[in-house]
Amino acid sequence: MQYPFTDLFTDAEVNRVAADFVREKIRSVVSDPKMAETLSPRSHPFGTKRMCVEDDYYQTFNRENVSLVDLSIDAIEEIVPAGVKTAMSLHRLDMLVLATGFDAMTGALTAIDIRGRGGVSLREKWNTGSRTFLGMTVAQFPNLFTVTGPGSPSVLCNMVSAIEQSVEWIGDCINHVEEKGYSAIEAKQSAEDSWVAHVSDAADQTLYPLANSWYVGANVSDKARVFMPYVNGLKAYEEVCQEEAGKGYQSFTLTR
Repeated sequence: MQYPFTDLFTDAEVNRVAADFVREKIRSVVSDPKMAETLSPRSHPFGTKRMCVEDDYYQTFNRENVSLVDLSIDAIEEIVPAGVKTAMSLHRLDMLVLATGFDAMTGALTAIDIRGRGGVSLREKWNTGSRTFLGMTVAQFPNLFTVTGPGSPSVLCNMVSAIEQSVEWIGDCINHVEEKGYSAIEAKQSAEDSWVAHVSDAADQTLYPLANSWYVGANVSDKARVFMPYVNGLKAYEEVCQEEAGKGYQSFTLTR
C-alpha cells in the first residue's frame, strides 16, 4: 500500500487526518452506521495495523446474510457444537473457519530446535524478545543466517526486494568467509546489542509501537512484546549492510 503523506507514521495529527478520511470512505460504502463505526477502529493509529482493502470487502457487510461481532466488546468465551458462544450471545454456525497461530517473523524459527554455541537454544534466547544483528545473524549462533527476520525491514517494505537483498548479502558474506579460509562467522554480542537498540529507537520515533499488533507479537499470548521490523526502510538498511560488508565484516568474529 502506498501512503499519501511521508509523515503519516511519525505525526499523530497527520495520521488523524488520514484516519478521518478513511473512516469517511468506509461510511460511504457500509450502509449501517453502527457497523461502519465498528469497521473503523480507533484503538490504534491508522496504518499501524494492516487494513483490509481487498475489492468488495466493505461492500460485503451490506449483505443481509452478513453480520459483524466486535470481539473487543463481545469476546469469544467458548466454541460449542452449535457454534460460537460470546459473552453476550450464541452465534449458530454450520461452518467455522479458524485463522489462528500467526506467529510472525519468529515463529518459523522458534518452532525448530536451533542451537548455537554451548548448546544455547534460539528459542530460549528469544524468549524475552527477538535479537539479531542486521536481521540476518544472531550472536552465539555461528553460520546461521535468517531472511526477513526480526530486525530487518521485511514486512514494512516490498518483501520480494527485501528477500533479494538479504539473499545476495548472505551469499557475498559466505563467499568472503570461504575465500579468506575461515570456517565460521558469528555476530559479535556488542554488534547485536547495538542493532537491537537501533531498531527499537527507530521504531520509537514512529506511531507503530502504539498498536497491539503482530509487529510486536501482541497476537501471541506468551510472546515477549518487541517491535520486530526495522522501520527506516530498505534503502537505509541496504546502506548499513553494504557498509558492514565494505569494512570486512568487522562486527563479526571469524574463526578458522
